Amino acid sequence: MTDRPLLAYKVLTADQMAALERDGAFAGAPVDMADGYIHLSTAGQLGGTIDKHFAGQQDLWLVAVDLAVLGDAVRWETSRGGALFPHIYGTLPLDAVIAYSELQYEPDGALRLPVTG
Repeated sequence: MTDRPLLAYKVLTADQMAALERDGAFAGAPVDMADGYIHLSTAGQLGGTIDKHFAGQQDLWLVAVDLAVLGDAVRWETSRGGALFPHIYGTLPLDAVIAYSELQYEPDGALRLPVTG
């Protein structure tokens, strides 16, 4: 048994989100392709990821990913600040996405995570 979350998040641009819906899979953003894996963040890491890599950008989407669906394609690796981050070695299939929404914040400034219906 592991204490690692089974849910992680990917921030996508509007064009990347449209491609995921259209193609049924996402091969990665330019940084993902350069690094050889798709970067994900846990709920606790997400704010730092947005601040560091997406500050000031508009039309962003937040995708909730069921890591169990991806099985061995997910590896937890040390990244920012020595923390373990989930990385997908392969594509992100739409069937591993359990929810998505435009990136939004609550009135108190907290990030609003996508929820399933």
